[in-house]
Amino acid sequence: MPSPQYTTAAQKKARFAMSLDRSFTYRLHLLSKLTDRVSQHAYREETGLSISDGRCLATIGSFEPLSIMDLALQANLNKGQASRAAQALVDLGYVSKEDRPDDGRGVVLTLTPAGRGMWERTMDVIRQRNEQICSCLNPNERQTLSALLDRLIEHARQP
Repeated sequence: MPSPQYTTAAQKKARFAMSLDRSFTYRLHLLSKLTDRVSQHAYREETGLSISDGRCLATIGSFEPLSIMDLALQANLNKGQASRAAQALVDLGYVSKEDRPDDGRGVVLTLTPAGRGMWERTMDVIRQRNEQICSCLNPNERQTLSALLDRLIEHARQP
């Protein structure tokens, strides 16, 4: 077999022949896009919120009180996206944004009473979507998938 520096075009192609559509990252991204399409519709229908605003509302309600930076970290957004989403939710009356007593530049995000009701509706949408997405798996498969995802996430967070 020729050494790597003398491979033919056909040999290079064969080496990279792993089908893209069988790679983990491709399939994970595809699953995300496919489920987001349906989730986006569900968020609009059930809550009137965009998927982004719904996810931010769910994050604030689940982990409040949060700073903008905490929201960005918890919701996997950049600081600008988190700031815009928080402001949209403030404008809708679902989130309160108060100055941090220990830092004049920072703010603390919490749900308003109206936001608490919308959070409950949003969490129902999330539960329903998760059930729909995983309905093809039996309980043991769901548990195994959950454990594997936890492991992959932990591994990806390592420097």
